[in-house]
Amino acid sequence: MSSTVTMPYKVAVLGAGAIAKSHFDAIAKSDSYTACAVADIHLPRAEDVASTYGIRAYQDYRELIVTERPDVVAIALPHFLHKDAAIFAAEHGCHLMLEKPMALNVAECDAIIEAVRKAGVRMLVGHTQHYIAENIQAKRILSSGELGELVMIHDARHLNYFQDSRPQWFLEKDKSGGGILANLGTHSIDKIQWLTDSAVHKVSASTTHFGRRGDVEGSGIIYLELASGIPATIVQSGYLGANRNETEIICTGGMLKLLTGSSLWISRGGPYEQVAPEPIPSSFELQYADLLEAIQAQHDPSCTPEYARGVIVALEAVYRAAETGVEQFL
Repeated sequence: MSSTVTMPYKVAVLGAGAIAKSHFDAIAKSDSYTACAVADIHLPRAEDVASTYGIRAYQDYRELIVTERPDVVAIALPHFLHKDAAIFAAEHGCHLMLEKPMALNVAECDAIIEAVRKAGVRMLVGHTQHYIAENIQAKRILSSGELGELVMIHDARHLNYFQDSRPQWFLEKDKSGGGILANLGTHSIDKIQWLTDSAVHKVSASTTHFGRRGDVEGSGIIYLELASGIPATIVQSGYLGANRNETEIICTGGMLKLLTGSSLWISRGGPYEQVAPEPIPSSFELQYADLLEAIQAQHDPSCTPEYARGVIVALEAVYRAAETGVEQFL
């Protein structure tokens, strides 16, 4: 009797920045993947990462893909490089793990989707909000109906966005796609849509530009209404102050206070009480498991390319609303 041995999928990571470690650590914890290489325009940085994980380093991601022929390419590059890297990898038969936001604009998203569909490969855009324990538990509670009808959501995020350690490309609109709303606001838009299973229908927005570096917005307020009719606000500031990352979910029978990646709290009419979510693997491990299932079953992962494109559609509407002062309908 013979047995079929399934070889692990070879994964290469494009970009040796801070997020690369999360990818390699998740790959190392899976029997279904093996890391093969890393690429970064700053070769010494790629070599540092490569020495840590016992893989090969490249300066040119195209050379890496042609030479190593990875099964999966994780794209952890600056936003303005997403489109070209994703298309090149797809054309060479690589499945894609693409960091969010998917691309700079909807047109670039469409080009990526066309390349992915034409090549017949699978792509997961890393909207990590779907894979975090507190978020998953909050969604279960909402779906159960135990807090009654959902009434509204208020999402607040504050941190020093212009800190010296932030790479300059984040603060240049033509490279990043925008400021705090493009980087962190897309997380909030995604979180609200995913928690409610409802897409953004209309938005109003206001932004400020007082950053000490770059040409991107440093704060924004978004009022949005979902297709289900639920209203939500997103308030974000990148100026100096106390850090905050909190989503308040208000229902007819109680409230949730969601501190993504930290804790979840519930009120049924009295003080908030902490809810312990079920222990689960890291968000990156779950993303790679989602992509694996999609590759093997030959269908889209739970976070589809079209869903990720929809987040960029909403972001573009936010910027139009802020620039024109006119409410935008999606």
